[in-house]
Amino acid sequence: MKFKSLLGVLATGAMVVSLAACSGGGSGSDAGAGDGGLVGVAMPTKSSERWINDGNAVKEQLEAKGFKVDLQYAEDDIPTQVSQIENMITKGAKALIVASIDGTTLTSVLQDAADADIPVIAYDRLIRDTDNVSYYASFDNFKVGQQQAWSMLNGLGLVGLDGTPTDGAPAGPFNVELFAGSPDDNNATFFYNGAMDVLQPLIDDKTIVVKSGQTDFNTAATLRWDGEEAQSRMENILTSTYSDGSKVNGILSPYDGISRGIISALEGAGYSTGAEWPVISGQDAELDSVKAIVSGEQYATIFKDTRKLAEVAVSMTLALLNGDTPEINNTTDYDNGVKVVDSYLLDSAIVVKDNITEQLVDSGYWTQAEIDG
Repeated sequence: MKFKSLLGVLATGAMVVSLAACSGGGSGSDAGAGDGGLVGVAMPTKSSERWINDGNAVKEQLEAKGFKVDLQYAEDDIPTQVSQIENMITKGAKALIVASIDGTTLTSVLQDAADADIPVIAYDRLIRDTDNVSYYASFDNFKVGQQQAWSMLNGLGLVGLDGTPTDGAPAGPFNVELFAGSPDDNNATFFYNGAMDVLQPLIDDKTIVVKSGQTDFNTAATLRWDGEEAQSRMENILTSTYSDGSKVNGILSPYDGISRGIISALEGAGYSTGAEWPVISGQDAELDSVKAIVSGEQYATIFKDTRKLAEVAVSMTLALLNGDTPEINNTTDYDNGVKVVDSYLLDSAIVVKDNITEQLVDSGYWTQAEIDG
């Protein structure tokens, strides 16, 4: 992705975060904060376009503040990520920004960080079962789940993109299947719970029917957010549940890579885009899925501006290293099993075909040439 200067990024409501505000120290409080010091940045994998963009954004913004950056990807291997963080500590990192693979597996290495007085920012994925996480930077993940459900229901003609019921909406019933994210990612449960908060009343009144009967999180979960695993599960559902000639009308997907796996399964089962094609949600506004929205294969995605998330994480780091208190806006929702982690939550937006330009092109996240290419 070609990142433009953050000075050119359009503000999104009240969620714009200024570096001065987040540092808590006013004008000039981050002067000299970098001084060539090292910050370790641990990301889960390069297999997702989203994490590449996150890593690049954090690195570029830290370097602009005078830090050296050790950016590492663990390719979804937990021992590798633990080893990478150990090496960052050994190298003398002043702070750590960590997007964990499994938020429950870092207790020991983060104790090492605490022993060395190294603050830890949990990046997008909550780090669990430890007191040694300083702050959490993420999005309103429950709302993201609601938005995923609203986007699917919007494609079925039942609600607006904000969840408002549509006048004269069709009565249904609609056959819907549910997918969830990785069970070792704390966000996955927030997404699923948010979606089910919207969908359960419609399941109860039989406006939508989960024909496979697979509604619990553990059954719907997709380990490591893997598209191939999602494709296999979708193939099994189509074979076991829809071989009677009935059609699936909507699919709740929590991530674009999972959506693309679902699309492959549908194509393999003989579905074609058009009137019979299911409404499929997504998340992360990955370029291939944005193209799929244009072509009609995917209905929607959730846009989470990773540049702004990087800005929050960098601001938190600057504040902590300056001895200031980072700005937060949530002190209640993110209990990691040991403590409630003070958090800053950003907002997100639903992207459908009609607002791709407004949300993704005008903001500089993707260019029209990239989408058309």
